[in-house]
Amino acid sequence: MAKLDPTKMKDWEVAAAAAEDMKKISVIAEELGLQEEELLPYGHYMGKVDYLSVLDRLKDRPDGKYIDVTAITPTPLGEGKTTTTMGLVEGLGKIGKRVTGGIRQPSGGPTFNIKGSAAGGGLAQCIPLTEFSLGLTGDIDAISNAHNLAMVAMTSRVQHEFNYSDAFLEKRGLKRLDIDPRNPAMGWTIDFSAQALREIIIGLGGKMDGFMMKSGFQITVSSEVMAILAVARDLADMRARLGKMVVAYTKKGDPVTADDLEVGGAMTAIMHKAMNPNLLQTIEGQPVFVHAGPFANIAIGQSSIVADRLALKLADYHVTESGFGADIGFEKFWNLKCRFSGLTPNAAVIVGTIRALKMHGGGPRVAPGKALATEYTESNPALVEAGTANLVAHIETVRKSGMQPVVCINHFYTDSDEEVRIVRKAAEAAGARVALSKHWEKGGDGAIELAEAVVEACEEKPSFKFLYDLDMGIKDRIERIATEVYGAEGVSYTPEVETKIAEAAKDPEVAKLGTCMVKTHLSLSHDPDRKGRPRGWVLPITDLLIYRGAGFLVPVAGGVKLMPGTSSDPAFRRIDVDTATGNVHGLF
Repeated sequence: MAKLDPTKMKDWEVAAAAAEDMKKISVIAEELGLQEEELLPYGHYMGKVDYLSVLDRLKDRPDGKYIDVTAITPTPLGEGKTTTTMGLVEGLGKIGKRVTGGIRQPSGGPTFNIKGSAAGGGLAQCIPLTEFSLGLTGDIDAISNAHNLAMVAMTSRVQHEFNYSDAFLEKRGLKRLDIDPRNPAMGWTIDFSAQALREIIIGLGGKMDGFMMKSGFQITVSSEVMAILAVARDLADMRARLGKMVVAYTKKGDPVTADDLEVGGAMTAIMHKAMNPNLLQTIEGQPVFVHAGPFANIAIGQSSIVADRLALKLADYHVTESGFGADIGFEKFWNLKCRFSGLTPNAAVIVGTIRALKMHGGGPRVAPGKALATEYTESNPALVEAGTANLVAHIETVRKSGMQPVVCINHFYTDSDEEVRIVRKAAEAAGARVALSKHWEKGGDGAIELAEAVVEACEEKPSFKFLYDLDMGIKDRIERIATEVYGAEGVSYTPEVETKIAEAAKDPEVAKLGTCMVKTHLSLSHDPDRKGRPRGWVLPITDLLIYRGAGFLVPVAGGVKLMPGTSSDPAFRRIDVDTATGNVHGLF
């Protein structure tokens, strides 16, 4: 690794150079303790794992230690959660621990837009980068296809019911569902940031071209099918959940599910291979499970339950990652993922950067593609001090779960000793362990302090408890999350949302679904421009979605959209292929 210098190389160049020394996936699997038939190779350097076989074989083996990585409220550039996850895995490996990582598959939207891939950075990356970033083993394609097949089933049924009589339908074994084309429960998916597809009209043309109706697209990783992949415990659970997905409503307002449309089985057929977690490796050769997708602001934003269950049987320490800050990513890990999985975490790492704390302390605007102001590249202890309020809010959130957090100061070489001292003091005063980590620059060697702090935290027995009970009223749960996690003074609801909540409360099954909030990741509040630790504000709930298959009630706060937009300077402008070698360059 001495030849890899991230201070002089771009992340994709580091990944490409590291790939020359990659272990074959068969070696990674053997070192992990997998049997030959349990690895399903996709080429030489990645594969899927037959999770059912492994879980059955190792059902009596105790689970390893379970660690979640979350963060403070990030800048639009991100705070390096995946980089820290990979660095912590490498650091634990350096101190002799048997360790695995668990991260989410990147979406094509950010990969080709402004954020880039999600493999980590510097000497703390998941490789091979190109395969990781560009489709992997096809899970996201499967999700798009399963989701869109449900839409095909619904829209074709609407057309047939409009054009043909009951007798005609009955001859084909169909019962009229009386779907209301003005009230679809979902639209279509594509895994790009395609704002032009947010709202569309379909069915233009003649009688045989479909029923004309309003529709639209969401990004694939926000699909309920992705959420189901993240929370399903096995294939049977996935089949049941896909069948429960609400695709439309009748003219009386009753839900029409995938099973009502007789498409749940075909959706499962598309998805069944995707249930097997993907196996890759860090730059330093530790195993990494990649499964499910990103976006905790508009989705659950967690690596899968299946991957975590698998890894905990194979490793002594398993490090998984939650999307965005602790207000949304960790909150969903805590109250949804752990509730569904029955797993109890041992430690939580909160990633923070001096850069982000300066922004929260009143620093200039941070925007992707624009040079950072000098406040971010030169020592400014006053801004850091003012910004620590945001860090403290996230520490308090993690502590409400019953766990003692470890704050990781994700070190940039421009950070001063005085700035680091201020963060340590604030975090320790709030009751957290603190570790400075230089994993981006030095890999596992730079993460030893962090690894040792996490091992120490894992020795404590957590008094883990959920924030809310599912017997609580829907509004009570929303308000508890808003006030105790986000710091709101209260919650407001539109009249339409009040009606939806009242209707949901009448159905005992729906009323007890988990609460999966949709909110900006750029602020503790619903307003992305309110930095630090906002006070004196009310959370506006503007919609309520019901994901029966995933098991979620989804309150929507503010103007968050399920389809992001593409910037004027997207990453795809810099991605290309060396036609002589076939190597992709420009990914980041």
